Amino acid sequence: MADIHVEEFYKDVAIALAQLYAAFPRRISLFVEDIAGPDDPDDFGLHSKRHMACFGALLWLSEEGFLRYVDTIRQEALDQAVLSRSAFTRLSAPAPQALTAKFDPIPGDYQLPTSVERDRSTYIHLLRTALKSGSSSQISQIVQATFFLDRDVQTVH
Repeated sequence: MADIHVEEFYKDVAIALAQLYAAFPRRISLFVEDIAGPDDPDDFGLHSKRHMACFGALLWLSEEGFLRYVDTIRQEALDQAVLSRSAFTRLSAPAPQALTAKFDPIPGDYQLPTSVERDRSTYIHLLRTALKSGSSSQISQIVQATFFLDRDVQTVH
């Protein structure tokens, strides 16, 4: 079992990337509360560890070249955020057949139109499907497969 903070990181990353993809190419404000849930700062105005972990994940996405932003809104949001070219291209790319078959199987002999099949085979579709499932394991596997595993070495457990 993975550390809870790592599973939360994968979920935060998935939600942020899905939000940015849905708005692409518009720039949006990416609010931590929309990703990690409401936060109640303490008497000194300091945010919870969970809130700060999510904010850190958003900053990390920028540092690693997955998104760009103009400024931060305190520690509440990234202002004018947009996916980088490489992240948009990766999310729009077809995922390996083994990955789509495992996480979004098409029942039996059912034949989908080509355009629907093409859309269902993308990483962003798998990411959205994983988020809808609510499964931490599925979310982490899809995020890892999308961004962190070498394309030629991907395996599905």
